[in-house]
Amino acid sequence: MASKQEIRSEETKRAILTAAADLFATRGFDMVSIREIAKAAGCSHTTLYIYFKDKEALLHHLSKEPLQGLTLQMEETLSKQGRTPEENLREISSQFIHFCLRNRTMYTLFFMIKATRIDVAEPEKELQTLRNQLFGLLRQAVRRCLPSDIEEEKALSYARIYFYTLHGIVGTYTHSEEPLDSLMERLAPTFALSVDVFLAGSQKIMNRE
Repeated sequence: MASKQEIRSEETKRAILTAAADLFATRGFDMVSIREIAKAAGCSHTTLYIYFKDKEALLHHLSKEPLQGLTLQMEETLSKQGRTPEENLREISSQFIHFCLRNRTMYTLFFMIKATRIDVAEPEKELQTLRNQLFGLLRQAVRRCLPSDIEEEKALSYARIYFYTLHGIVGTYTHSEEPLDSLMERLAPTFALSVDVFLAGSQKIMNRE
């Protein structure tokens, strides 16, 4: 059984993370200071440093579990048998969009803050590694929809384009106050069509070359 000190410590840590998430979402990562987070959490900034060494550590803790959950969901989809590559691409695209819109206040934090290249094999930051793993799954799904003899560099370019397309879709609705279920139901046909347009466009370009 946890001691009173351990319980208080965990409560303080949760309060810091909650305060950081709220402030980052409303004011932006770069505009918020450690002192402001500590004040909102009801502790001193020296106490905050006991749990997190800096704002990037807070960003990592806020992002790690959600992004790992999405990664696992997409991996399970890609491992399913008896499905076409196009069906898998549509499903993981829907999962990605649904995740981002469900976490729309945190979307920028999860994917944009302190971001580096999405195709680097070994990023310096652990958070960027998680982001790159997600891109790697989308890249894998796109690659399976392309001809087997396509050059890898060209396949990577198609994956990048598709990744930007998904982020463009999400970015359009990150500030929408429409409930998630309503938004997904209303726009599901458009989201599905975007996959079809990408695949058809890719095929047309490859046939022309």
